[in-house]
Amino acid sequence: MKKKLIAFILYIIMLGIDFYLLPFLIKDTGTAMLLMLCVMPLIALASSVAYGIYRGFSITPAIAALVLFIPTIFIHYNSSAWIYAVVYALIALAGIGIGRVFYKKR
Repeated sequence: MKKKLIAFILYIIMLGIDFYLLPFLIKDTGTAMLLMLCVMPLIALASSVAYGIYRGFSITPAIAALVLFIPTIFIHYNSSAWIYAVVYALIALAGIGIGRVFYKKR
């Protein structure tokens, strides 16, 4: 149980950095597009793959990605960013699925 919790906490910390700290680097439309369409999804995918490799498949981290992104809409973005919450949850789910493939080989 403790190993599961530690892995989940590390996953949450990674997503927290991704969703809450990286948007402070946005200066103009170009950096916003680069961060929101390339960098942030790649970090979410990489951390989800790592979680899937370490803990196997679970839908909880994808839900956590959705829930963690929603407050950032009000902090950093506007109402047009709602779709990103769903997209990041789907990216996390795909990453966990990819990691699950390698879970058995670990």
